[in-house]
Amino acid sequence: MNHHTRRQELSVFLKTQRAKILPQSVGLAPGTRRRTPGLRREEVAQLAGVSLTWYTWLEQGRDIQASKSVLDAIATALQLTIDERKYLHALASEGGAGAGLVGKQEEEPQISPALQRILQELRFCPTIITDRRCQIVGWNQAAAHVFLDFQTVPVDERNLIRLVFSRKELRRLAVNWEHFVKGFLSIFRAYYGQYLEDEWYDLFLGEMKEEYPEFDRLWEQSRVSTAPEVLIEFRHSRGGKMLFELTSLQVQGSADLRLSVYTPAAETSTETKLRQLMERNGE
Repeated sequence: MNHHTRRQELSVFLKTQRAKILPQSVGLAPGTRRRTPGLRREEVAQLAGVSLTWYTWLEQGRDIQASKSVLDAIATALQLTIDERKYLHALASEGGAGAGLVGKQEEEPQISPALQRILQELRFCPTIITDRRCQIVGWNQAAAHVFLDFQTVPVDERNLIRLVFSRKELRRLAVNWEHFVKGFLSIFRAYYGQYLEDEWYDLFLGEMKEEYPEFDRLWEQSRVSTAPEVLIEFRHSRGGKMLFELTSLQVQGSADLRLSVYTPAAETSTETKLRQLMERNGE
């Protein structure tokens, strides 16, 4: 991400976060003459204890420097999560988080025998392993049955973000498709802030915005989270209604890998349906 792009992303991020906050949640009157949702710039500046001019310049993406303490104050005013705070610091601080990280991903990460064993043991929990670019590098049979058989997808097209937009079966799978997508985008945005020097992210985002009209809106609305935990309802073409709890786990080691584990929701028939689905296919 070059300097100009970084500033543009910072501008969009601050505006988006400001629009999410209800005035009454920070002790301000909601008012009747607000033309835009959320807080006004002057209100964020007041809550953060900075000048309106300075905050306006920051939100406009101007080339100004911000200290850690000032960024922390803005993060508090905008009610940012820990992951969102890290993202703000990465975008606003030259030499911040991610600035010194290698910008290339030379080889496909290798899955260790121990990690492969974990995939196999999670027999009735659909599990997908992705790298820091959300490329799918591993999955188990349960994931192949619930989502799609990733083996049939060419290796260079196994990007999880692209697949949830491009494959009709994945669009039809989730009852609330946008909620489904935003979970992945929140993880992708966390990586985006962590690997600022990798130009691949900007190229990929440009391609997605050009190919899929709804991507830009969902990207701007997405949060930043390294490990979102969400309940997702699927309407499977053969298994019917299924409820899964998504748990995202980062794998420790030199390769930046992540396990996305879909655990059948307790007190539902989801696991039974998945067992039957896999048994019909001889699994």
